[in-house]
Amino acid sequence: MSQEEKHYEFGKNWKRFLSLLSEERIGYSEKSLIEYLGADNFAGRRFLDIGSGSGIFSLCAKRLGAAVHSFDYDEDSVNCTRELQRKYFPQSREDGSWIIEQGSVLDEAHMEKFKDFDIVYSWGVLHHTGDMEKAFRLASKTVKPGGILFISIYNDIGWKTKLWKKIKKAYNKTPKIFRWIFVAGYIAGNWMPRMLRNTLRHANPFYSFTRRKKSRGMSELYDTFDWLGGYPYETARCGEVLAKFRTYGFELIKLNDSNGGLGCNEFVFVRKA
Repeated sequence: MSQEEKHYEFGKNWKRFLSLLSEERIGYSEKSLIEYLGADNFAGRRFLDIGSGSGIFSLCAKRLGAAVHSFDYDEDSVNCTRELQRKYFPQSREDGSWIIEQGSVLDEAHMEKFKDFDIVYSWGVLHHTGDMEKAFRLASKTVKPGGILFISIYNDIGWKTKLWKKIKKAYNKTPKIFRWIFVAGYIAGNWMPRMLRNTLRHANPFYSFTRRKKSRGMSELYDTFDWLGGYPYETARCGEVLAKFRTYGFELIKLNDSNGGLGCNEFVFVRKA
């Protein structure tokens, strides 16, 4: 794999996130999972977490009663997920109710063993694989008829998307000691206008920053690192994703779009019987 094709190492930032993990953040994540998937009890259900990251949503699914299988391409992310298992459900490693492993959604042999899951969850993952269409196809095969698939995919907004792809590629090719230049530019172009709006609306320049501490996400700083470094980077318009999954036999049951921005469109599909 060439330097420009190298995957950004999300797991290193997830390791830092775990040091800040609280019951409040776990509760927020659990609530969002319940709201999106329309159930507050996953007992008797099999939950597949494709690209488990920090492991927080695998943990939430386990707390809600599911039998969980988690995997990630990134070794540090795998270790983060295992740390949550060790801390909250140590017995699940022995009884097989929470299986964690390293693997790629693009590895057809690896994906062949995942069949008939009730819930398949892949938030902000498939667009970072380097072959999003193949990732769509292989992920879709893991869902049983009547099962739920939840994915989020970066929105395509034309020239801005193309520009950010070039920035992300450049960031990953730049030696780490010089990446602060990209970070400083992002802070000036993104943080400063937000701080001005916060000041005008709330008399507190850090209003939106402090509110984020209660959410399921990372700090603003580490989100900045992930946004700049998140490569490979692919995008799709809502209609493109909907059309693709219709061909795989899925029906949309919930959509949370990015309001035309650079963020993620979130889709909840059900696989037709």
